[in-house]
Amino acid sequence: MVDKGRRSGEAPDGERPGGRRPEAGYGVEEGRLTLRERKKLRTRQRISGEATLLFIRRGFDHVTVAEVARAAEVSTMTVFNYFPRKEDLFLDRIPEARELIVRAVRERGEDEPPLAALRRLVLGLLAERHPLGGVGEGFEHFWRTALDSPALRARGREAVEEMEDTLAALLAETAGGDTDRPGHDARLGAALIVAAIRVAYVEAATRQLKGDPVDEVAVEQTEVLRRTFEALERALPGFA
Repeated sequence: MVDKGRRSGEAPDGERPGGRRPEAGYGVEEGRLTLRERKKLRTRQRISGEATLLFIRRGFDHVTVAEVARAAEVSTMTVFNYFPRKEDLFLDRIPEARELIVRAVRERGEDEPPLAALRRLVLGLLAERHPLGGVGEGFEHFWRTALDSPALRARGREAVEEMEDTLAALLAETAGGDTDRPGHDARLGAALIVAAIRVAYVEAATRQLKGDPVDEVAVEQTEVLRRTFEALERALPGFA
């Protein structure tokens, strides 16, 4: 719930909205990284974490990259080295989402269809309250900030198109097709899958913005996603 005594979209003092902490993991197994890679990862996380707090407290369009750099104690150039676009400071999990989708499809079991692998991924993220699962304590701050910014909404639409392209190539790969120029079935399949999941996420975000209890939203979102994938399996038998 949002504290009514705070400005709309502002997180409580000391709270990292959407489960965010500057040092939080981003799906990368640090044990596999070199010391230099771990340092770079933590710098990236710190920059994004501080940026997220500023954006939520003051609004995305009212914070400059220079202010983010000062909060993270790095130079403005360092910020741009990690995040070429200001929008990616807030929507910093887009690369992780893409990586998880690729791994889910490519590393699925021998007899597991692509849709089953994606279903397992999406339900797993929700169950563990991962930020990419879309439901969790404080996530309403994230959703409100994104919706209040035309620039973030535009970047979000681009990200959806990028996910569609990635998934189309993966579906073409599973069917033995051309990954550089996926055919109609792969493109249609990717479009339907991404659109269906997006609808479910929007419903969950809307409920959290209304102040519905997170646990209640999570339980019902699980059922929504299950029905969503059942519908996708009927619509796309070639990938089910």
